[in-house]
Amino acid sequence: MFHQVKVPEDDMNCLRFYWWPDDDLSRNPEVYRMAVHLFGAKSSPSCSNTALRRTAIDNNEMFKSDVVNTVLKNFYVDDCLKSYETEADVISMVQDLIEICRRGGFNLTKWVSNSHAVLESVPNEARAKNVKQLDLSRDHLSTQHWKDEPDALGFQINIQDKPPTRRDILSVVSSVFDPIGLAAPFILPGKILLQELCHHGIGWDDEISKKDLQKWHGWEVDLPQLKKISVPRCFKPVDFGKVVSCQVHNFSDASERGYGMVSYLRLVNR
Repeated sequence: MFHQVKVPEDDMNCLRFYWWPDDDLSRNPEVYRMAVHLFGAKSSPSCSNTALRRTAIDNNEMFKSDVVNTVLKNFYVDDCLKSYETEADVISMVQDLIEICRRGGFNLTKWVSNSHAVLESVPNEARAKNVKQLDLSRDHLSTQHWKDEPDALGFQINIQDKPPTRRDILSVVSSVFDPIGLAAPFILPGKILLQELCHHGIGWDDEISKKDLQKWHGWEVDLPQLKKISVPRCFKPVDFGKVVSCQVHNFSDASERGYGMVSYLRLVNR
């Protein structure tokens, strides 16, 4: 996304860097300037999001308000998340989003949907990598955290045989992809063990004690059980009807060892 947004020429001097011609370190380096925003600059996310939002505002008279508002409110950096009740609405939105973003120099790709009809409306080259090889007439779709049938969130766990050092324990605990905290009660003991190792002054590659090793093996043995968890993606029950009231109730608590939070969605239909 960053490379799609050009830097004004007057600002390019802020993004100077050295480059050795032909990768020859024996020669004097040359000075270059970035003409587009780069990874690692604190300004890049803000500038790129501003360009994306400006794209929606500049083209607001040529697209439906829902399309413009989707760009303004449903993007997180370069990712868009949107839901509709009908496949026809989604297909129309996909085409409009591709077009409005194209006018700003942004090419929307890596499309994923729980509807095969929606995916078939998207060119194969614009679909997500794990979708391109599927036969949409018969294959089920799944990503790292989601399966389209039965449209549920879950976990794909790849067990890695690593030595029980603080460094490798951190690697295994961090490998559980859990962006919305569904596995937080299980992950917490692993994080607490890391916290204790840090407090004990254990180095990144030092051996851990037998007591800590026992805790770690107990946690690691249970890790594959996460594959059994399946949570419906849609919070609203099937055939719930039109929602007339929606409330979010948040509860949280903390201790010296960790903190937790849970949110409840309260829906009332007509």
